[in-house]
Amino acid sequence: MTNVNLGAGQLYLVIVGSMNEQPHNPWQRVREEVTGGRQWLDRTVVIAYAVATGLIVVGFTHLAEYAGAAFRWLTGRPAIGPWTPLLWTPALAVALLWLTRRFARGTEGSGIPQVVAALDYPMQEQERNRLVSLSLSLKKILLVSGGLLAGLSIGREGPTVQVGAGVMQHARRWLSSRSTIDQHDLIVAGAAAGIAAAFNTPLGGIIFAIEQLTRRRSFSHSGLVIISIVIAGLVAVSLLGNLTYFGEMQGQLLDLTLLGPGLLVAVACGLAGSLFSRLIVASASGTPDRFSAWRSRYPFRFAAGCALAVAVIGIISGQATAGAGYVPTRALLEAHGDVPAFYTVLKFCATWLSAWTGLPAGVFAPSLAIGAGIGNDVAWLIGASGQAAVPLIAFGMVGFLAATTQGPLTAFIIVMEMVAGQSMVLSLMAVAFVATGISRLLTPPMFGELAALLVPRPAAASAEPARTA
Repeated sequence: MTNVNLGAGQLYLVIVGSMNEQPHNPWQRVREEVTGGRQWLDRTVVIAYAVATGLIVVGFTHLAEYAGAAFRWLTGRPAIGPWTPLLWTPALAVALLWLTRRFARGTEGSGIPQVVAALDYPMQEQERNRLVSLSLSLKKILLVSGGLLAGLSIGREGPTVQVGAGVMQHARRWLSSRSTIDQHDLIVAGAAAGIAAAFNTPLGGIIFAIEQLTRRRSFSHSGLVIISIVIAGLVAVSLLGNLTYFGEMQGQLLDLTLLGPGLLVAVACGLAGSLFSRLIVASASGTPDRFSAWRSRYPFRFAAGCALAVAVIGIISGQATAGAGYVPTRALLEAHGDVPAFYTVLKFCATWLSAWTGLPAGVFAPSLAIGAGIGNDVAWLIGASGQAAVPLIAFGMVGFLAATTQGPLTAFIIVMEMVAGQSMVLSLMAVAFVATGISRLLTPPMFGELAALLVPRPAAASAEPARTA
């Protein structure tokens, strides 16, 4: 719980510290602000890039949605449509992996580990640009959209962290040589702005920056960073509307009868989330088994095998496991739909295998879908259905995301804002902390471990660059 307490303390300092810091000479401070022309120009550049981040994320959102819709159209054709993924998904996955390894090294996985590595570890600017840059951001958008077109179980929300960081980092070249806005602040602002714009949750972006991105160093220009995050979120809201991708829950009356089932959901999510994060890390780092050896020796064949397994899972589930999982999760939350039998296990495996291909693949939204499945399974176990099952489904979403990322505050804020669950604030928060506590007992933070794999090790350099899922 140390990191959570630290994050809360940082949040307090950001909000309150600036209020307590009074200038000794107010008129001198005003004069400096008015005459600081270059300083205002630097701020304008940062704000302009924040707007650009919001616009790029909106474009990414539209492209990803079109790609997912195209896959659904392809599989919805009569006669051969349902079986098309058996050929289409492996073939496109191999093509995307070739493009990734040939032209877009550094875009693998969700992109969050790259940002964490760029922030937490000392490295030369050239090395940092291999993890976060405008060029990588644009390539990431195309490759993730291609993965959704292939029918893989991936999301775009995690990748927007790397996309936003790359866009905002590019602003550094336009700042004055005397500017105190450094690369670290720009990367934090861009990464959090990406989350804010992707989920339409500016507050979630701010909490994500504090909880996940400033563990070793706080941002020095907190006001400008927060303004950038909010601006990117507002741009997304103004262009996309105040969307709730997973629908809106009706007002839920919570009582003590949900205490036992809610605790069961939290424990199940903590165990499943820790297992999922361990699998993702093991898949990226490699283990002494035949599958890892096969992946290292024949990466394209291995990717094709994983993609074929994802395609088979998609056919079994009626394509409910393809993509981020918005449609089945929304149906569960709005209590007007159902999911296939064993949906939770199928979505879990499909997401893990999609990440194991080595392609750019986010796990944020799929984690929410898996968590919704866990909540739905617990509801079925206790005989709850319809509206009575909705709170447990929301508990599962926040619990599994919190356990996987070990970011309880971020998970709680994102889920609360995405499902309009203000009436369940304390319950969602409690589930997030219980699930995170269980996960921390069983496994180290996933993003930290994946970031460590990306740090250059001169003494143990290998012929193949480090990979991440």
